[in-house]
Amino acid sequence: MRSTRLENVKGEEIERLKKEYFKQIDANTPKEIKNNLIFDLDNPKSHKIKLTKKLIEKYELREWLTNYKKEAIVSTGGIRGPQNVLYPWDTRYPMNQLGIALATLGKAFVLKEDLPVDKINKICSGEVRYNTDDYINLITRIQAAQKIKTHLPFNKQKTSIWMTSFLIFMLDYDGGEYVTSSHAISSKIATKDLDNQGSQFIPEMSARFVKKIEEVLDAAENESYNIELESANSPLITEDFDGLEMYFDYLKKGVATDVAINLIKEEADAGLEIMFECVGGCMYPIMSELFNLLGIEKAFVWNNIELDPFFHGIGKVMENPITKNKEFFDYGCDTTMMEVVKTMGYDKLLKDKSEGYIILMVDPDGDRIVVGQVESISRKPKIESLGIQFIEIDDERILTVYTPNQSFFLTMNYQATQLKNAGLWNDHPRFIITTTPSAASWVEWANANDVKVVYVPVGFKEIANMMKKIEKQITDNPDKKVEVVDIFNRKINLGIQPRMLFAGEESGGMIIGPEHLIKSQSGRIAIAMREKSAGEASIILAAMIAQLHRDKKLISDHLESVFDKFHIKRRYDLKREQRFYNESNPNPEQLKKDKASGEIQRDKIDDFYLSISLALREEKITLEQAKKLISEVAPNIDFNNLNNIVFVGDGTYFDFKDKFVELRKSGTDAIIKCYSAGESKQNCIAYANAIIGYDGTITENFKKLIPEEIHGNCKKIALNILREFQNI
Repeated sequence: MRSTRLENVKGEEIERLKKEYFKQIDANTPKEIKNNLIFDLDNPKSHKIKLTKKLIEKYELREWLTNYKKEAIVSTGGIRGPQNVLYPWDTRYPMNQLGIALATLGKAFVLKEDLPVDKINKICSGEVRYNTDDYINLITRIQAAQKIKTHLPFNKQKTSIWMTSFLIFMLDYDGGEYVTSSHAISSKIATKDLDNQGSQFIPEMSARFVKKIEEVLDAAENESYNIELESANSPLITEDFDGLEMYFDYLKKGVATDVAINLIKEEADAGLEIMFECVGGCMYPIMSELFNLLGIEKAFVWNNIELDPFFHGIGKVMENPITKNKEFFDYGCDTTMMEVVKTMGYDKLLKDKSEGYIILMVDPDGDRIVVGQVESISRKPKIESLGIQFIEIDDERILTVYTPNQSFFLTMNYQATQLKNAGLWNDHPRFIITTTPSAASWVEWANANDVKVVYVPVGFKEIANMMKKIEKQITDNPDKKVEVVDIFNRKINLGIQPRMLFAGEESGGMIIGPEHLIKSQSGRIAIAMREKSAGEASIILAAMIAQLHRDKKLISDHLESVFDKFHIKRRYDLKREQRFYNESNPNPEQLKKDKASGEIQRDKIDDFYLSISLALREEKITLEQAKKLISEVAPNIDFNNLNNIVFVGDGTYFDFKDKFVELRKSGTDAIIKCYSAGESKQNCIAYANAIIGYDGTITENFKKLIPEEIHGNCKKIALNILREFQNI
């Protein structure tokens, strides 16, 4: 193993930040909470706690359930929120042991309604979050008490979301629980609910278990309710998988072709070195073993491999960017954000690296990937002209950081090239699945290569749901053309026995569809796996990087050449984000208050644009009237070439002749986001800033033109549209 450690270059600063982090949490936790355990998870014997009306009132469980339910019907990536990382039973936080216990019961009851209890098998695993082990302990023992069998990784090792999802599908299990919070801040935690194909729950499924939780609380208030924990040594809790051999076989049938693997090996022998940035997450044990099995371990050097829920200080600063106050602030570890990359110590780690050196950055649960490359500072004008982000390393070099929109554009082109070189391209009609705010360049490339494009709302569960619609038609009528309707209400003919070239989203998640349909042990088919995988992505990216290394070509030059080859016009993309509170606030009461206030402001902005799109959809206003309404609140922007305003399941999409802008609110936080992609970087910036910059105040013309039955019910109308689209 070759490894370097971020602590070596900023260890004292990390320890100072961590000390301040824990100090603030401890100071804001009253003694009565610190000393008042709800579950005794150290007790290995079976036991129970009695839930009563008094405890429901004490822990404000009705209020907790109201908030949990609100998130369950809109969440794009599991139900998540902040926890007390030192005292995880603290019910002042939305995620806590008692809440997780109730959610586990709700899901267990739904499964027992659908299946014979002695046939139910689930996986439970997690990544490196604070208290992951306690939550897994709690979930598995509650499930065992309900006679549900739970499978854990060997030695309860941390594992990735994609490995968990993969095994659920391949082994025909009935679902899973995955403890994570992806790239979010260190105080956040989530239970990602996975269905019997390994994909995340859509809201309709979440609504069923929320109803069961309500029934538990009703029973407890009427009399009492015992929450039972089975023995930690129950035969219904088994440690029996790592999935490596099975996933290796999957890779060999997909992206890890002999051509790709031999290319990586040969270039590693010729000096190619790729830094694999683990950010303290779960990926090192999994990927190092897979790389060994594939014989490509020589190409990689590892960084931040030690498991650390503080993520080695990544994303942590002592200045609130919202208020400019000198206080602890956590950006999380989303490396698509340059604020995060600036905290990663690359100015020190890369000081001896030459031009062309590569970094693959993943997130803690291993589903997202970002690519960086060292270049000469003399190339800054070229890099800026291509819209590539970068930070300066020193006076001679910069680190370019590619958005997933850019790197995945190159990935799908590389995959298509390999299929063509292998003589396989014409064996099947090809298509991609993309989320609406993802790159416009993907769509232009697809059109140039006779590849169909299917749009879905944000969230990999939406991508998985579309896969299931396609697979149902392939299974039911294998000799007929597959036709689907996407979120733009376009009817798309994918052809007979189509194959998915790629599915992805701008936030960093992607998956490649193999040539041969995937089959589970029972014979279920899939055109691709149900979760995005930085494991799979790292291999195809490494193969592409090896080819560029052989050709002595930088990624930036390759990006420009592929843009030019396919005459891509909408090359530029960006994302803007407006946060309405500091989610690192250690005071849970103030945190709750600030978040609620921020959500009001978030919804005010979103409702304004959403109502216009819905009124246009229902022909209550004309496009010209819609343009006038938006021009009033963004007077310095020209809306003459605006073609349409469309609600796309979870956001408002402005379709211009030369670009798009999409505004969407976070389903789980007081954050609103704006995306743009187009022919001019300056226009993308100007239009995105103008649209996200309006505070949502209702104008007089808005009152005259937008019916109150639309504005007052816009959330409900939008939810119904999304539900209709999600139905298989």
